Amino acid sequence: MRNIDYGVLIPIIIYFIAVFAVGFYSMKFVNKARNSKNSENGFMDEYMTGGRGLGGFVLAMTLVTTYLSAGSFIGGPGTAYTQGLGWVFLAMAQMPTGYFTLAVLGKKFAIIARKINAVTITDFLRARYKSNVVVILTSVSIVAFFIAAMAAQWVGAARLLQGAVGLDYNIALTAFGVTVIVHTVIGGFRAVTLSDTIQGVIMTIATITIFIGAVVAGGGVETIVQNMAAVNPGMITPFGVNEGNMTILWVTSFWILVGFAVVGIPSVSQRAMSYKDTKSLHQGIKYGTIVSMILLLGMHLVGAFGVTLVSGIDSGDLVIPTLTTQLFPSAIAGILLAGPLASIMSTVDSQLLVASGAIVNDLYINYIKPNIKNDSKKTGKISILATALIGIAIYLVAFNPPELIVWLNLYANAGIIATFLWPIILGLYWKRANAEGAIAAIVSGIGSYILFSNIWSRPFGTHTIVLPLLISLILFIIVSKLTKRPDKETIETFWGVYTK
Repeated sequence: MRNIDYGVLIPIIIYFIAVFAVGFYSMKFVNKARNSKNSENGFMDEYMTGGRGLGGFVLAMTLVTTYLSAGSFIGGPGTAYTQGLGWVFLAMAQMPTGYFTLAVLGKKFAIIARKINAVTITDFLRARYKSNVVVILTSVSIVAFFIAAMAAQWVGAARLLQGAVGLDYNIALTAFGVTVIVHTVIGGFRAVTLSDTIQGVIMTIATITIFIGAVVAGGGVETIVQNMAAVNPGMITPFGVNEGNMTILWVTSFWILVGFAVVGIPSVSQRAMSYKDTKSLHQGIKYGTIVSMILLLGMHLVGAFGVTLVSGIDSGDLVIPTLTTQLFPSAIAGILLAGPLASIMSTVDSQLLVASGAIVNDLYINYIKPNIKNDSKKTGKISILATALIGIAIYLVAFNPPELIVWLNLYANAGIIATFLWPIILGLYWKRANAEGAIAAIVSGIGSYILFSNIWSRPFGTHTIVLPLLISLILFIIVSKLTKRPDKETIETFWGVYTK
C-alpha cells in the first residue's frame, strides 16, 4: 500500500461530513412523520417518497445521479480505457435515461401512485395485479439483484479511495459503507434527494474540469486520438480493440439495456411517482437529458483518453482516480474526486432505500405483521433496522470484488429489468394485463436471462437481455389473453371508466 495522500483525503472527509449533515437535517422530517397519526401521509410516505414534492431541478438531479453510478464514473471509463472510443459511443445510449423514464411513465404514473397511496413500485404492482405471488416475486428480485448492484457500487467507491488516496481497500470500503448506511438510515428519501442534488452539481463540475485537464495534458483532442491509434488502431473505431466483440447488432441492442429498459429499474422509476407537478415533470426531462449528456460523454472520453496518459495500473477501474491525482494538486484532486464518489453514493442510497422498502413495506407489513401498517413508530423502527442490516450485508459481499465492476453492475440491472419492465409498462397502459400474465413474464424473464447469461450470452448476436425481454413480453400477452381479465375495480382505479 502506498503512502496516504492527506491532501486528497481531507476534501473527501469534508464531503462525507456534508453528507452526514444532509442526513441529520432530513431526520427531523422523518421523525415528524414517524410521530404522525395520519396513516395516509405518515412515516412510509415521507421515508420512501419525501412527501412527493420534488421540483424539476431536484427531480432531474436525483433521477440522473440515481442511475449514473460507479458503472458510469468508474467502471464505464475503466472499460473505455481498455476498449477505446467504441465504448464511449455505446455508453451514450444512457443519455436519454431521464427522458425515457419520465416520458414513458408520464403523469399517469404519478397520479395513480397518489390515488392508491403507493410508496414503492411493488405497491403499484400490488394494486394493479392484486396478486401475492407478483408482490413476493418482485420483492425478492429487488433484494437479490440490488444487493449485487449495490456491491458493485461499494467496490467502485473503495477502489476510487484506494487509487486516489492510497487507503487500504478494506478501510476505504468501511469508511464509505458507514457513511452511506448512516446517511440513508437517518434521513430516508428526503436526505437522498437533497444529497443527490448537491452531488449532481459536484459531478457536473468535476466531469467538466477533469475532461479539460485531460485534454490539455494530452496536447489536444487531435493529438490524443492519434496517440490512441498508435497504442491500438481499434481504440478509435466504433467496435473496440477486439474486432468482432462490439458488433453493430450487439452495440445497437445494448441500447435496450441501458436506454429504454431503465424504466424497469425501481430506484429510477420510483422518482416518477415523487415529483410535485407537471411543470416539474417537464423540467426534469429537460435538465436530466442535458446533465446526462455532459456526465456520460465527459467521463467516458476521459477514460478512453487515459490510455495515452496513464500506465501501470492494475485495473481499468483505477483510471479516473489515478489520472485525477496526476493532473491536479492534491487538494483540488480531492474536491474533483468527490464527483465520482457522489455518483456512487447517490445510486447506493437510492437502491438501499428501495431494497429496504421491499422487505419492510412489501413483505413484512403485508404478510408478516399487517397490524402495524398504520403504526408509524413501529414501521419506522423496522425500516431503519432493515436498511442498516441490508447495508451491512452489502458491505460483506463487497469484500471480494470482480476485476471490472461494470459487468457486475450491468448483470444486476439486467436482472431487475427482466423482472419489472413489462409488468410496469403493460400494467400502466394495457387494460388486459393481468396477474397471470405478469407472473409468466417475471418468471420467464428472470429464468431465461440467468440461463442465457451462462450458456448463450449473445443470442443471435444481440445483448443477453434482448431475447429474455422478448420472451417475457410474448408470454405476458399470451397468458393474459388466455386467462381472466382484470376486475372492474382495477380498471376503474387505473382508467376511470370500466370497458371490456
